[in-house]
Order: sequence, then structure tokens, then C-alpha cells
Amino acid sequence: MGTTTDDAAVETVNGIQIRAIAEDELPAWDKALAVGFLRSHVESAAEFRRLQWQPGRLLAGIDEGRYVATFRSFDVELTVPGGALVQADAVTNVTVSATHRRRGLLSAMMRRDLTAARARGSAVAILIAAEYNIYGRYGFGPATRGHGWNIDLNRTDGLREGLPTVPGGRIDFLTMAELRKIGPEVHDRWRRTQPGAIARNELWWQRFTGEVRVPGFEFKEPFAAVHRDADGVATGLVVYRVDDAWDGSYPNCTLTVVDFLALDRASAAELWRFVISVDWVRKLAVENIGPDDPLPLLLADPRAATPHPDNADYTWLRVLDVEAAFNARTYGAPGRVVLEVEDRYGFAAGRWAIEVTADGTGRCTPTTDDADLALGASELGSLYLGGETVPRLAAAGLVTELRPGAAAAADLLLRTPLLAWNRDIF
Repeated sequence: MGTTTDDAAVETVNGIQIRAIAEDELPAWDKALAVGFLRSHVESAAEFRRLQWQPGRLLAGIDEGRYVATFRSFDVELTVPGGALVQADAVTNVTVSATHRRRGLLSAMMRRDLTAARARGSAVAILIAAEYNIYGRYGFGPATRGHGWNIDLNRTDGLREGLPTVPGGRIDFLTMAELRKIGPEVHDRWRRTQPGAIARNELWWQRFTGEVRVPGFEFKEPFAAVHRDADGVATGLVVYRVDDAWDGSYPNCTLTVVDFLALDRASAAELWRFVISVDWVRKLAVENIGPDDPLPLLLADPRAATPHPDNADYTWLRVLDVEAAFNARTYGAPGRVVLEVEDRYGFAAGRWAIEVTADGTGRCTPTTDDADLALGASELGSLYLGGETVPRLAAAGLVTELRPGAAAAADLLLRTPLLAWNRDIF
């Protein structure tokens, strides 16, 4: 068994070791991950984990040689309101075996990772919570929502008349190899316009297009199409799959959109025109799109779009460096608000003044002035990207208004023209 080179990096919690693993421990770590995710039957994905491995970033709980807990993190760029990028500590692959719950293993791994992330300069940490009631205790709060639509094409006569077009534009199918080449450039341009979006690395595209396969996760090659303007510049793409369903001799297929990126509204309209015109398709499932995307209003009959049943909280965020995080984003209105933040881990604890000028530029500094609002670290995380409102949290008893009218004033200040959204699981 491999060992870490720094003995001080080993922590003992209730008799169980918590430490970073070495590369040759990946098979055992991957097996523990599969058990934790109730997938013990799945073939080993150790070779895929090797592509993800970074020294010190994969943690394990080890009890007498048995791997009973897993934890992984990696650095990723996160877009914040205004288009700036901040470094985020992305937490994933978190499990604790059913035999070792409530022994402090997750708390030890989380504390270790967040402390290291703050030292590396990460302004925030993010994760996608499999269960709602776990991560608030570590200062994470729901910051974006996953939102989708089911559209009955029999109930709407295509898109509305008068929507923008792209004169000279065209749509072409892509092979998976072409998607790996074109997709990263389109996504990189798109993500800088969308608060809450995260970067995709080469391994993400390799897995998405089937070049790299992960045991236990079936890959079925999708359709992919790119939109180009009159100059041949790619301005959007759509990736989808179609089931083969028939009602007797009548086609009754569902087209499921799994990725949709458009750099402007005209390109988006052209791609939606294309998608709803696919032969044999009677239903359109858009699994995850921005919660304020106008898609239903593009339809001739918006009532044909009904909310996807999987709509729920998606990315959770916790602030690690209050000044760096809030100085990076822009704001919706001039003003000043003082926040009193409680944080059991200490990263965001204190009293913070956010002052915003008329151009939307903000400055966050520690202060001794009287606070306007009191809240916890998890609520601060929910508010950071603009995906949640201050009055709603106050109405739920999660934010305390210390000055009358402060919740409404802070909401105007923190408001964003585009709701935060992230479509990528990690």
C-alpha cells in the first residue's frame, strides 16, 4: 500500500486514519467510492480515476486497512456576476460507508480540504449535494438551480413568428471528434457570460464524447450540431439524443437535449427551430437550462412547456475568502450593506461592509459598523451568485433583518440581470 510522504498529514478520528492517498491506492479508493454510492457491482474505474488523480486531492478514511470513506476535490474556474472568473474548490466523490457513519469522518475530510483550498487561494468552494441536509453544516448553501422543460410539440405550432434569424447562417452535424475540437471553444466563450458556469477540461470532453469510457456508465453516442454565422464562426451548438418510440404506425419519439450553448439570441432561436423540426419527434425534453431562459416564450403556445420533474437545487457554494469573492463580482444598484456572518469554520465569520458605486463596482471590507443583516455562512453562499433573494431568506427565518428595510435594500444591491446557472455535474 502506498503512503503519504508527510506523516503530519495523517489525522486519526475515532481510531480511523484520514489522509491523502497515493496513486497506487486508487483501486482500493475507487472500490470504496463504488460501495459508498451503492454501486459495488460495477467494474473497477481505477484507470479513469488515474486520469483525475492529483497529489493531495484524493482523501480517504482508512480503518485497519479497509477504505471506508472517500473525498476528492479539484480547482476550477467559476464565472461570477459581471463575467469575472474566480478559483473554486470543486468537491466531489464524497462517501462514507454505511458501517462508519456519524464518526466525524466527513467533517475531518471537509475541514482538511477547505483549509487547504483557502491556503491555495480559492475564493469559494462548490459541490452538488446528493442529499439536502448534509452540507449546510459545512457552510454550503444552494446557489444555483437545475431547471428544465418538457415540451409537447403537438400542442405548439413551432416557434413564434418574428424571432431573430441569422442571415447566411447554417447548421451542420458534428462527429464526436469534431465536437471535441469545436465544443471547448464555444463553451469557453459562453461560460464567461453565464454566472455560475464552470470550466470544462479536456477529460470532460473526452468522457462526454465517448473517447474515455467509465465503467458502470453506459455511453450512447448522441447527435451533435453546430450553428455558424455567415462568416463561418461557431456561435452555438446543441447535443441531443432521440428515443425510438412508436404509437402503432405513428412515430412518437422524444428528443432529449443534453447540452445547449448559444452565444446570442438569434443563434439560440435558430438552434431551437432546428431541434423542434427533427422528424418523428413529438416531445422535447430539455433536461437542464437556465431558470430564466426564455425558451417557453419562444413557442407559439408557451403552455406546451411544463416544468421538468427533476427541477431542484443544483450547485451549492460556500465562501472561503469573503473579500476576494465579493470584490470579484458586480452588483445591481449603488448602496451599502453591512453583513454579520456566523461561520463555525471561521472562513467567512465577521462583519463585512459591501459598498457599491453607480457603475456596479463593489468593494467588500471588514468593518466594526453596526450590521444591517445577520446570516450564516450557508446563506451567504446562497446569495453570492444572485441565485437566491434576501427577502425570501428573511421570510424563511434564515436571514435576520437588524435594520428595517435592509433586506429589500440588500436585494437590490445583490441582484443580477441573469440568474446564476450551472448545467455541469462534477
